[in-house]
Amino acid sequence: MSGGRYTGTVEDPVPEQMRAAAEAFLAALDEPARDAARHAFDDEPARRWLEYRPRPRPGVALAGLDVTARKAAHRLLATALSPSAYAQAMAVMALEEVLDRAEDWRRGRHSGDYWVAVFGDPARDDDWAWRFEGHHLSVSMTVADDRVSPAPVFLGANPATVRHAGRPVSRPLGPEEDLARELLDALGPGGRSAAIIAEEAPADIISATRAAAPDRLDPLGVPRGRLRPTGRALLDRLVALYLDRLPPELAAREAGRLDGGELHFAWAGPVEPGRRHYYRVQGEDLLIEYDNTADDGNHAHTVLRRPAGDFGADVLAAHHAAAHPPGPVSPGAPR
Repeated sequence: MSGGRYTGTVEDPVPEQMRAAAEAFLAALDEPARDAARHAFDDEPARRWLEYRPRPRPGVALAGLDVTARKAAHRLLATALSPSAYAQAMAVMALEEVLDRAEDWRRGRHSGDYWVAVFGDPARDDDWAWRFEGHHLSVSMTVADDRVSPAPVFLGANPATVRHAGRPVSRPLGPEEDLARELLDALGPGGRSAAIIAEEAPADIISATRAAAPDRLDPLGVPRGRLRPTGRALLDRLVALYLDRLPPELAAREAGRLDGGELHFAWAGPVEPGRRHYYRVQGEDLLIEYDNTADDGNHAHTVLRRPAGDFGADVLAAHHAAAHPPGPVSPGAPR
């Protein structure tokens, strides 16, 4: 949809930062690369896309870009992530080279195999979106009337931990595991029995690469309201850890949206470190999933999703409702 150009508010500069970074990225591309990067906003299969495996995907690859265009792509990604999450994303990308070496260079993995796609025209359209994605990294942002809908955000790591002399050299998703274990320890026997939903972890996150995340995953696990103060505080910190992947303005908005709602925490698999395990947190339009199940528990996946708001469903619905309000009902018309 084309229309008037909005400017971001002082309170939330992120939409305008994204718009400017997307325009700069597209301007840095030559014509063939720009054609590969740009897609129509209403191309739903390409826009509502999540693929964290090494597969073909829409967009233009970093590997084929010059330094100026690659830096423009990184600056676009940085508008969607906090500094700590951006550092995690860079570590995830670098692990492609580590994994390629571990596989004796057979598959040709490389840190340039990350792709950027822009949907719509950030210079003119009220509704537009973009995605930065490759193996173990997928960040999708949708903008409607200069309000950002920030999901899904996926980060994975293989290997999850690289060790030397018994100490971790690389562990980009360590906080996501450690804080969940701290919460599990704080639950006590009764809370743990309610939180642990299965003796074995699933093979992957349940939402997987589906364009639509499940509205609810059963069993829910233990509700926040049943936890003692320490457990409640740790669950809140765990949710905040995932929300803090976003820039502060977006993280604060998402936290405010969840304020007062019930949360549930569920764990599957053994509780001992180094074994295959999984957890999830569910709330109102919130799904956080973590698994470390492949490669003998050294291959992690994490995702922040909004089942009712992924890929901008929330901001697009609000935009369309404002643009097309229901008209008055004529006398005698069916109601």
